Amino acid sequence: MRSNHSSNSEWWRGAVIYQIYPRSFMDSNGDGIGDLPGITSRLEHVAGLGVDAIWVSPFFRSPMKDFGYDVSDYRDVDPIFGTLADFDEMLARAHSLGLKIIIDQVLSHTSDQHAWFAESRSSRDNPKADWYVWADPRPDGTPPTNWLSVFGGSAWQWDSRRRQYYLHSFLKEQPDLNFHCAEVQQALLGEVRFWCERGVDGFRFDACNHQFHDAQLRDNPPASTAALDEVSTVRADNPYAMQQHLYDKSQMENLLFLENLRKLLDDYGAVALGEVGDENAPPVMAQYTELGRRLHLAYSFSLLTAEHSVQHLRHQVETLDQALAPTGGWGCWAVSNHDVPRVATRWSNGKPEDTRRDRLWLTLLLTLRGSASIYQGEELGLPEAEVPFELLQDPYGRAFWPEFKGRDGCRTPMPWKADELHAGFTTGGPWLPVHGRHLPLAVDRQSTDPDSMLAFSRALLHWRRTQPLLRTGSIAFFDAPEPVLWFERREGSQSLQALFNLGDESVSVALREALVPLPGHPHSPQAGARVQASGDSSMLTLPPYGVFFGRPASEEQM
Repeated sequence: MRSNHSSNSEWWRGAVIYQIYPRSFMDSNGDGIGDLPGITSRLEHVAGLGVDAIWVSPFFRSPMKDFGYDVSDYRDVDPIFGTLADFDEMLARAHSLGLKIIIDQVLSHTSDQHAWFAESRSSRDNPKADWYVWADPRPDGTPPTNWLSVFGGSAWQWDSRRRQYYLHSFLKEQPDLNFHCAEVQQALLGEVRFWCERGVDGFRFDACNHQFHDAQLRDNPPASTAALDEVSTVRADNPYAMQQHLYDKSQMENLLFLENLRKLLDDYGAVALGEVGDENAPPVMAQYTELGRRLHLAYSFSLLTAEHSVQHLRHQVETLDQALAPTGGWGCWAVSNHDVPRVATRWSNGKPEDTRRDRLWLTLLLTLRGSASIYQGEELGLPEAEVPFELLQDPYGRAFWPEFKGRDGCRTPMPWKADELHAGFTTGGPWLPVHGRHLPLAVDRQSTDPDSMLAFSRALLHWRRTQPLLRTGSIAFFDAPEPVLWFERREGSQSLQALFNLGDESVSVALREALVPLPGHPHSPQAGARVQASGDSSMLTLPPYGVFFGRPASEEQM
């Protein structure tokens, strides 16, 4: 049995994970698509940031209907990304730089080009006939349930060979596996074991609460009117939001499978990060990450929405923290990823780019309780790219255009060199255009500027490594006037307080106690923040998008 991990088995707790979207990170061979050798060539940039691990989005063999999230062979690298030898080289280089490697695993569904599905759809009595979710039509020929696909329309697709419908929670080219079949579970554990044997440090399990469906095939009830106003997993104009997804996902049977998965991972010391897409995600995350039994950590879509008020942020963090407390579970926060508009634009309130705001969001992400996931380009403050319809690649965007422009705007190539063709991403024609507004934000230009977002990101991440309270300490919020977000991180007798001005005007706050500014972080000297004592009280003035870290004066004297 191969062991590939340091003695720190809980490195993931409070870790910072850098997400790489392989198609858009770095192209090594000029075909316009990023690849594994390209990632390897840029790992020093990632290591230099001060992150703990890399999450690599799917690179497996695939027809690319959903750009790798439709897997046709779990054990092979798609030729556009390279070879298994290229993967091994990337893994070795990452480990030599002190980085862990987490790979995406899409277990809830496969591609319709997977050999398993080809056999399953061939007849109703073949050895894999029950490996996917097949069901007879209703007497009038309509689908067996009212379940909807995340990507629009019915979640059921008619197959003329079997004269049955099959379930697909996403694209029709992504049929759902039948987790009620024990052979399916064993086969998928075998796919995970393959990569454990290869030496990966962990897995990000895509759509892991979609792995079981209701065996009775009951219809979902409609969502309440109030629920439609608080949708996080899809846009509110997507019909998927109009149902309570009680029966097509987040089923209790999934818990036992996750326990068996955890036993396998523990044999290799590998870590499990789960994606939980659910409108009531915190209790599901708490169950899924119950200490030592299932996943190690999980994240939801709660901070990937357009809403970002103080009230919303506090509510989301407190709700998850309260849900995790009884189970000892662990969360992971993200404000950007490959599925949503970049935070620099999404949380800009329609205002021009502002590095102060970008710095605030990154600082907030890295000071919440839990682990954190940073999406490639977030360290540069990249805004969302505009991709015209004729160049759009994302099937999700094509289906909902123009109200929803898809996910391509956050997937455009990483800008490495401002003055080179295609920003140094490729020598060929890129699969998506390089955004013009990204050129002045390229890595090479920011690397030589001590006042750049990149320099700030590096300084912030390295400072965070020196603050154990920010990795594992508890969190408690204090009431403050809008637009101030105020919380404490504490462990034992040690604590620190963080205050964020989410607005574009200065604001003053009466402190609960005397605070001594915390030195060393890149907001020092508090980026214009001022503490003024007045009698027995102190006032803190925060500039627009200002951040303040302080430690109680009483602790300084201990």
